[in-house]
Amino acid sequence: MAIIQWSGFLIPYYQAVEELKVKFRSIRREYRKKNEYSPIEFVTGRVKEISSILEKANKFNIPLDRIEYEMEDIAGIRIMCQFVDDIEKVVELVRSRKDMQIIYEKDYVTNVKQSGYRSHHVIIRYPVNMAEGQKFILAELQIRTLAMNFWATIEHSLNYKYKHDIPEDVKVKLKSAADAAFNLDEEMSKIKEEIKDAQKLFEVKSSIVSDIMNNILVLTSIGKVSEANTYRKQLDRLIEKGEIYELNELLNLTQKIVDRYK
Repeated sequence: MAIIQWSGFLIPYYQAVEELKVKFRSIRREYRKKNEYSPIEFVTGRVKEISSILEKANKFNIPLDRIEYEMEDIAGIRIMCQFVDDIEKVVELVRSRKDMQIIYEKDYVTNVKQSGYRSHHVIIRYPVNMAEGQKFILAELQIRTLAMNFWATIEHSLNYKYKHDIPEDVKVKLKSAADAAFNLDEEMSKIKEEIKDAQKLFEVKSSIVSDIMNNILVLTSIGKVSEANTYRKQLDRLIEKGEIYELNELLNLTQKIVDRYK
């Protein structure tokens, strides 16, 4: 029987999860920096617990010396989207990347599982640069909406509680909840543009406020406390009731004062 030194075996998986989280979060940040809508809302990742690896290996008769070749989700990344049509955009982003190879995809958004589970899975082969050289590992990307993720998290908990034998009455309620979650996604899609506009407005306002605060801090640091306090009071008023153009005017004013004293 094969013996696995788990601490060493899992190192490349932990490294892959951290790298993939950084890469997909960077994509989101890149969109936001360009003031564009990002199809990625947030990203999480995990490495499967040893007990879960052994349980799955036993369930599917995977020999321990074949785990790294046959178990695809030891490293798992979840990419959450706001809207259903964002899922395909993220999938296209993954397909276009040169730093990971897609092995295959499982589309449970179009082909919904009987339980009501919806998500798009992408199995990738990913290179990890280790001290002894490059190692390729398998990883699973799960791409879904926030509503789909909420439902899947609940289903996972119930499967754990009932050891994958959920009572029929609970299954019915769970399927109904899955349909309700999808209906929520559908309704949100109808007002997608309004939601995106509101979020963009919030981000623009946050950016301007941050720049004004930086100028106020500069004025304070060079001893112009009275002027800094005056602008801070104006900012407090505008944060509550001001328009974007008014915040821009205050930003330009504080920037001129800062430049003058520099």
